[in-house]
Amino acid sequence: MPTYDELKVVGDAAWTAVEKPARPLFVVSINTSSIAAGARETYAALEALAASGGFDVMQTGDDGMSWAEPIVQVRKPDGQHILYGGVTQDKVADFAVAAAAGVVANLAIGVIGGAADGIPKLWDLDWAKMQVRWLMHNCGVIDPENLEQYIGRGGYAQFVAATQMSRDDLIELVKGSTLRGHSGSFFSTGTKWSFLKDATAEPKYLVCNADEGDPGAWVNRVIMESDPHSLIEGLLIGAYATGATHGWIYLRDEYPLAIERMNKAISDCLERGILGGDALGTGVNFTCEVVRGAGAYVCGDETGLISSINDERGMPRIKPPFPAQSGVLGKPTNVNNVETYACVTALMRVGADTYSTVGTEANRGTKMFTVSGDVGRTGCVEVPFGMTVDELLAGIGGINDGLAFKALQQGGPLSGLLPAAVAGPLRLEPEPFRELGTGMGGGGLIFLDDRRCVVDLNVMMAHFLEDESCGRCTTCRIGNQRMVEIFERTSRGEGRGEDVAHLKSLDASFQYSNCFHGTLSPTIMRNTLQHFREEYDIHLNEHRCPAQVCEGLVKYVVVGNSPALAEAAAICPDHIAAKGVQPNMDGRCSRGGACVEVAPDDVAVVDRFDGLIPLREIAPADVARAG
Repeated sequence: MPTYDELKVVGDAAWTAVEKPARPLFVVSINTSSIAAGARETYAALEALAASGGFDVMQTGDDGMSWAEPIVQVRKPDGQHILYGGVTQDKVADFAVAAAAGVVANLAIGVIGGAADGIPKLWDLDWAKMQVRWLMHNCGVIDPENLEQYIGRGGYAQFVAATQMSRDDLIELVKGSTLRGHSGSFFSTGTKWSFLKDATAEPKYLVCNADEGDPGAWVNRVIMESDPHSLIEGLLIGAYATGATHGWIYLRDEYPLAIERMNKAISDCLERGILGGDALGTGVNFTCEVVRGAGAYVCGDETGLISSINDERGMPRIKPPFPAQSGVLGKPTNVNNVETYACVTALMRVGADTYSTVGTEANRGTKMFTVSGDVGRTGCVEVPFGMTVDELLAGIGGINDGLAFKALQQGGPLSGLLPAAVAGPLRLEPEPFRELGTGMGGGGLIFLDDRRCVVDLNVMMAHFLEDESCGRCTTCRIGNQRMVEIFERTSRGEGRGEDVAHLKSLDASFQYSNCFHGTLSPTIMRNTLQHFREEYDIHLNEHRCPAQVCEGLVKYVVVGNSPALAEAAAICPDHIAAKGVQPNMDGRCSRGGACVEVAPDDVAVVDRFDGLIPLREIAPADVARAG
């Protein structure tokens, strides 16, 4: 097997070919978000033109700018490096010619290297300059399927350096960094490792929790699709520190690209002696494999995840025993999530002293967040612990269309819902959220504008929590069913005066559940009654949805007859009489109000129970004339 020094020589050459290309190099971001935006078609179109166009094409991972996909970076031999957004397939032919020869100003986002007249430096933009990219060091930079490029950027040097320390010193370094699990529990990583190191049974195992299931969170996906070797290197460092000999990456099956890239990274490492016996000549014996999760949200709990790896039903179990004593196959096991292992790699790369210069005293370093909802720039950012929610929101362009920031749903359906006035000043670290009875979660931030309805949000989240309950605890299984029923009734205008008391009673019962899925299920409901009681009471007592979102409390009426109405009639037969279809006379809609999106000037949304505006039927002949 080659030594690390030999691998580094090859890696340096591979990275130099990217950093200083002999001719223009078009680097296309290929990740789940970009694929949805057509990046694979963009890549194929560039490849077809490359030979005759005098340029090369390479893929990279996710640089966090979902809002700008498909993204193409153009590297020039003279050092100019420009990032472009919105390069769809239909633009490729003209773009390729112009970008290879000069600059395409209308698609340029920012300059990464060199200079270009009229184009700002990327890291001078608000979105970029608020970030500290230690975890995302290689995201959107290297080809995630190219091990040599990872090594050329310094990869696996951290693992070799870690093995020059004693295991106790390494664990103390991790403890001293304040690094805690980034999955939402924020338990000390070094302390966890010390539990496994001191366990007496053999063999010992590592597990990586890559079962990222929170709606609005895809932090782990970004790492695995963009820099899979940073995860493997973190596992290797953990294996040396704890004495573990094998690891499982429990990866949700809904992430096919992450599965593909992690498997290739593992295969490449085995082939080159980075994984296996005497890894890179360090004496560490460690292998790992990907386990495809079956989509059970409760496997976010480490004991449920371990049960699934053991080919048992993915249900959390009561502790003790703790995984450090009895985990996979009944042997001592340590579980950390993807970002936590990647943090170990980043900590070793930047050094403990530098790491401590960023963040807060309690939480040093950085945290990745995926941002979505009603914001200008959806995607993934890496910011120092301690930045406020308002500061992050400003950096991603604020709320869309100049609307007001109404609420933040952070960390998935178990973590809570906070109004803007409360959420905005909060520091992004776990303690301020805990003081409010909520959680910061694993990194998903969903911003809501003032068009959104909190009761409608509760219906959606309650359904999710009911579906994802493992069903073992009566408190969780039945409690979530009752919560769904109450919020669904309320959203239909059938709420009852005793519902608030019943919801509070459910909240108390949930606390007797066996795992966090049950105990935390009522968090969003509790926050709604605490912070959004007036809005809830309007639904309950006035049978009205102020945001006109709840389908049971609104109706759709035809108020115009423009050409767009014909298209609306084709997709929304419930309340527009077209093609002989009788409209639904109470104005209800089975298509989620899609007609309003198609013909906003012709279909109005009104309160269902006001009785003021009758449904106006449109005869088929009228629709034909409108077309």
